[in-house]
Amino acid sequence: MMSSHSHANVVDLTHTITEDMPVYPGTDAPIIEQGTTVAKEGFAEKKLTFFSHVGTHMDAPAHIFEDKKTLDALPVSTFTGSACIIDVAGKNVITKDYLQQHDDRISHCDFVIFSSGHEKHWGTETYFSPFPTLNKEAANWLTTKNLKGLGIDAISFDTMDVTTLFIHEILLGSGMVLIENLRNLDQIKAPVFTFVALPLKIKESDGSPIRAIAILP
Repeated sequence: MMSSHSHANVVDLTHTITEDMPVYPGTDAPIIEQGTTVAKEGFAEKKLTFFSHVGTHMDAPAHIFEDKKTLDALPVSTFTGSACIIDVAGKNVITKDYLQQHDDRISHCDFVIFSSGHEKHWGTETYFSPFPTLNKEAANWLTTKNLKGLGIDAISFDTMDVTTLFIHEILLGSGMVLIENLRNLDQIKAPVFTFVALPLKIKESDGSPIRAIAILP
């Protein structure tokens, strides 16, 4: 018998944290150690060692600005809201002109999430190869849209060859949060859905791994 209330369709947008996962060049891979075991101590606990921007994670404005907000200083409402997916597969550059074609949806959302298809390279060297990125004009335009944040299924909002994170500067400088290394975006067909991306509540956090989900209508 069907229950009288419909269950929301929830999609997990989060990569699993493992010791062999791709990490941003220059940072250390996670270390996951068995701290205690049921057999020996009577309870199991793991000891976790990882950078704050490992896996599916959120960047705070404080990630690249010493005087801007950390995640724990932001209201918890920052971490959930309405979202839309913009398909950017096959593009080198995400332009303002292209984004403006989706202006109606973007204007009604708290989060814009870019689906490039790059997640299929997760776990391989190709994950670090070029993926679609915003140019400065597009990034500046997005800062005018009153968004809480942006997400992408790749490792960065800047290209991997830059020495200065120009696009991060524009986006984080405007006060929004950035979510990187999302997955399963192809499972979302709804034009607008509820996005939830909760960071760990770490003191003065420049970033944090998150559990990101989509709640479909």
